[in-house]
Amino acid sequence: MRAFFQKQRYLIDFTLSSLLRRKGKNIGLLLVYISIIFMLASVMLFSHSLRKEAGIVLQKSPEIILQRMVAGRHALMPADYLEKIGKMRGVVKKEGRLWGYFYDPAVKANYTMMVDESKNLDTLDVIIGSGISRTRGVGIGDYITFRSHDGKAFSFKVKKILDTDSELISADLVLMSDKAYRRTFGITKNYFTDLVLSVRNEREVYKIAEKLSLKLPDVRPILREEILRTYDSIFAWRQGIIFVLLMGAILAFIIFAWDKASGLSAEEKREIGILKAIGWETEDVLRMKFWEGAIISLTAFLLGYLAAYIHVFYASASLFEPVLKGWAVLYPKFNPIPFIDPLQIATLFFFTVFPYIVATIIPIWRVSITDPDAVMR
Repeated sequence: MRAFFQKQRYLIDFTLSSLLRRKGKNIGLLLVYISIIFMLASVMLFSHSLRKEAGIVLQKSPEIILQRMVAGRHALMPADYLEKIGKMRGVVKKEGRLWGYFYDPAVKANYTMMVDESKNLDTLDVIIGSGISRTRGVGIGDYITFRSHDGKAFSFKVKKILDTDSELISADLVLMSDKAYRRTFGITKNYFTDLVLSVRNEREVYKIAEKLSLKLPDVRPILREEILRTYDSIFAWRQGIIFVLLMGAILAFIIFAWDKASGLSAEEKREIGILKAIGWETEDVLRMKFWEGAIISLTAFLLGYLAAYIHVFYASASLFEPVLKGWAVLYPKFNPIPFIDPLQIATLFFFTVFPYIVATIIPIWRVSITDPDAVMR
């Protein structure tokens, strides 16, 4: 066993010296290889991190959301629907929510206005997202003005700015009191935007949603699992757009790598012929070229993946974030939390490293089984 490892070490030493003799060509290939892996890994890491972030955030949301539909559109929910639902087995909590969108012509952006009774806000106090604070240039203690549905202007005091850690979902959020919200949008106490229900056992969610659809035919139940699947589909679709845009570069690399691996130069053929003439076996030549392909591909994979990790988790994936996060006037500053998927790494490794190593072995095998005199001539 020791002799085997010693032999492999000598082969690796010889392979490194051979690569250095053609360092210009190999460095060019390595840089292109690293760039391709960097781009693919960046997209995969960032989209996976967004999926995980969305999943963590939505896990805290209610299991069932009820929306009233009128002519196929979302309409206000009468407050007496809470009584119509009544006591339903498995439902531990039910309440109405107030939320909506407000267009601010000053910055030409939509805000998400929401009532959060747990904050105990006074009528003229609000809590705003950091995106609004940054765009409007307001801080704690400053005043921000919103125009109500009837054209009257109301000035609200900024009591707090939401934590930047939640900026991905709270950049455009405005939290206010129930009274302030109803006055701003002209909604009476008899209506909510929608209803939310918390369920004790998640396995009963579908059954409860079915019962609600029968009891309230004009209501559409939206399950938390459906929202998670929707977000996952959106991120997968945007990830696919990036991959399509990169397809040209990937194909160019495949052609370049195949040409380099399969089209042996006269110098390389002569080197193989000399090795065969001095006593190298075909197996030794194949192992030497295997190590050559492995060294180049593994180095490219490690450096490309490391660069992608730094790009995504320390530089906020600045090259791809507009496509993967979407576009908005109130663009959130988002530092994704590192999430590493071993299956994702294995998939990327298989489709970027394995083909190159195979591509280097086949042409070398053809040359190594040829008579050394014929090869050198």
